[in-house]
Amino acid sequence: MSTLSYVKNFISDKYIASITPTSDFGVRKVCSKIDFSRCGLVVEYGPGTGVFTKYLLQKMGPDSLLVMIERNANFAKELRMKFRDPRAVVVNGCASDILDTLAEIGKPAADCVISGIPFSFLTDNQKNRILRNSYAALHRGGKFLAYQTFYQSNNHLKSHLEQIFPFVQVEYEMLNLPPLRIYEARK
Repeated sequence: MSTLSYVKNFISDKYIASITPTSDFGVRKVCSKIDFSRCGLVVEYGPGTGVFTKYLLQKMGPDSLLVMIERNANFAKELRMKFRDPRAVVVNGCASDILDTLAEIGKPAADCVISGIPFSFLTDNQKNRILRNSYAALHRGGKFLAYQTFYQSNNHLKSHLEQIFPFVQVEYEMLNLPPLRIYEARK
């Protein structure tokens, strides 16, 4: 996807979090919280053009599965063309429907959910529905990892996560433009 096309999607779609993709530093920092040797199913919310997707597929085992849930139809189409890996499934849909998505692919639960969704743009009801369904979709001990740019977030997501998950930790990655706030929540 060309830069111009990406920018057009950014302007017309309020659910796209940033005009620039996450840096390699940001991707590695978020993904450092995943034990790929024990991770059979990863769900990625809002993969956009696939910056995390590429890294995840490089790290995942041959029997692992990556389910990408992308709301933007243009990005979903691009992802299908770009990642022709049998371990990758692209769903053009909403993150709040994760339980239906897992049922459709015949998987009971995920080991990890990674989210690039701009939660600050959502209503409290939308946030809570996504977070509750994500919690329900995880195996016991599974992780929900969310990354938010500083301009999207004033750490508001932490209080929503703490209402649902028993363990929540926040870290930062300053070597990303804009810097990232990274949330790790464990079931």
